[in-house]
Amino acid sequence: MRPRPPIKGRGIFSGTGLIITGLAATLAALLFPVWSYADRTGIAGTGADVLNAQTVTTQYGPLSQADRDFVTKVRLAGLWELPAGQLAETKGTTEAVRAAGEHLVAGHTSLDAHVRTVATRLGLPLPNQPNEQQQQWLATLSAAQGQDFDREFANILRLAHGRVFSVVAQVRASTQNSLIRDLADDANTTVLDHIKVLEATGYVDFAALARDLAAAASPVPSPPVVQPGSATPIASPPSPTYSLPPAASSPPPGDGS
Repeated sequence: MRPRPPIKGRGIFSGTGLIITGLAATLAALLFPVWSYADRTGIAGTGADVLNAQTVTTQYGPLSQADRDFVTKVRLAGLWELPAGQLAETKGTTEAVRAAGEHLVAGHTSLDAHVRTVATRLGLPLPNQPNEQQQQWLATLSAAQGQDFDREFANILRLAHGRVFSVVAQVRASTQNSLIRDLADDANTTVLDHIKVLEATGYVDFAALARDLAAAASPVPSPPVVQPGSATPIASPPSPTYSLPPAASSPPPGDGS
């Protein structure tokens, strides 16, 4: 009898079929994590879509809602920290406190001119008075005297600068707008200088500062507490003369043309 020829593999058991099956399995393994990640994170409803929906086009790059909020916060900081610096120049009992006040006045005079220029170019409205919390801080400083003023000034301002420092870093790291990047660079330099001169007064309570910053970062926000019981708030907010010029009105951002 003639020997039978060897049986050739068919379908997926053939050599070609095994290769194709192996490639398909590899491709599935590569694609599965991507599909799994999309399902797990809900890409269609993540913050990326919200960011895109709130971002407008300008000739300086995309402008997000976080960018616009940052511009407002820089303006608000100057509206109360510059008057606080002026109070320190006149009420501070030590040279270090008065020097810190001078740094605040000079820094926010320059930074406010920058933010007003940015707002005008981007067509953004700006506030012309501090918010309620900032007015309360100014009221506390206006009522304090002597070393109580020095202590309140150093701790309230250091707390505020510590909070904004992280905001500046986040905006600088994420913004796509060249004007906002420049403003964040300027704000970072200014805030860091103010942090240093406030700490140089010798009045900053770092333990209380850490507690207040941690409380502000918790899910349930709590108002800042600096030296409990030592502040003497007045019934109505003070009416200092804000030396920052009013914000100019300007048209909304263009379409990049």
